[in-house]
Amino acid sequence: MAMKSAKNASGKFNFWQRDHKVLQILNIKGVEILTSSEAFEKYKIAREIFKEKPKEGYFVWVKEKTDFPLTTCITIASKKTSQNLQNLLIVERGIKVIANVLCNAAKKLLHGTHFAKGKILLKEGALLEYNHIHKWGEKDFVNPDYEFILEKNSKVIYNYQNLLPPENLRLKTTLRLRENAACQVNVVLNGVNSRIKVEEAIFLEGKNSQGVLRVRALARKNSRIIINSAILASAKSQGHLDCQGLIVDKKSKISLIPALICQTKEAQITHEASIGKISEEQLTYLRMRGLTEKEAIDLICSGFLKI
Repeated sequence: MAMKSAKNASGKFNFWQRDHKVLQILNIKGVEILTSSEAFEKYKIAREIFKEKPKEGYFVWVKEKTDFPLTTCITIASKKTSQNLQNLLIVERGIKVIANVLCNAAKKLLHGTHFAKGKILLKEGALLEYNHIHKWGEKDFVNPDYEFILEKNSKVIYNYQNLLPPENLRLKTTLRLRENAACQVNVVLNGVNSRIKVEEAIFLEGKNSQGVLRVRALARKNSRIIINSAILASAKSQGHLDCQGLIVDKKSKISLIPALICQTKEAQITHEASIGKISEEQLTYLRMRGLTEKEAIDLICSGFLKI
C-alpha cells in the first residue's frame, strides 16, 4: 500500500528516488534541480562542498521566488537496501521558500539503511521553512547528518518529525548563524522499541543572531533515547533550549543532556529540560469521559508530541 501511495503522489515530487534509482526530477521556474553527481560536474560550489563526486543524492538551487513548496522523496523499497546520499540545497538572497522532505520505507521489514549527509545554505535575507518527515520500518537503520549555514539576516524554521521510528536512529543537526540570522528548530522523536541518539547544536556566531531549539521525545515499548542538545554563543546573541521527555512504560529510558556554552558576556542563552511520565490523574480524567486506557494514553502522547 505504501508504494501505491508513493506512485499516486509521484507527480508532486520535484525529486524522487527509490532505492538507488532516480524516478523523477521536476524543475520549476527559478529552481534548478539535479542529481548531486551532475551538480558536482557542473558547479564549482558543489565540488567545494561535496569534496568528492557523490554516488547519489540531490542538488536544489532556488534562484527565484516560487509560490509552491519544493518536495523531495527518498524511499527504500527493497530488502537490505543501503542508501548513501549527499544533498545540497541553496537558497539565494532574499528568497522565501518551503521545502517538504520525506524519507521513508515502503514496507515494515526491509532491514534498510539510510545514510544522508546534507548541507543547506541560506544566502543573505533568505527565509526557509524546512519540513523533514521520517517514516521508517521496524528494522531500519537511519543516520541523517545535516548542516545549515545562515548568512546575514536569513532565517530558517526547521521541523523534524519521526512519525514512524526505525529500530536505530542517529540524528545529527548543526546550525551556524551569522549576523542577525535566526533559527527555530522543532524536533519530535517518537520512540517505539527504538534506539535513538540525537546530537543537535546551534552556533550563534554573528552579532544579534537568535536561536531556539525545542525537542520532544516520547519513549515507548523498551526504547532508549539519548539527546545531546547544545547552544554555543560566541557573539552578542540570544538562544533558548527546551527539551522534554515522556516515558510511557517501565522498560524505556530517556537521557537529556543539555549544554549552554557562552564565550562572551553579551550573549544570553537559557535552557529548560524535564523528563516525566503519564500521571494517573490524567488517565483517570480521560477514562471518566469514556476513553479506554489505551485511547487515553494515545491521546496524551499525541498531545505531547505537538510543538
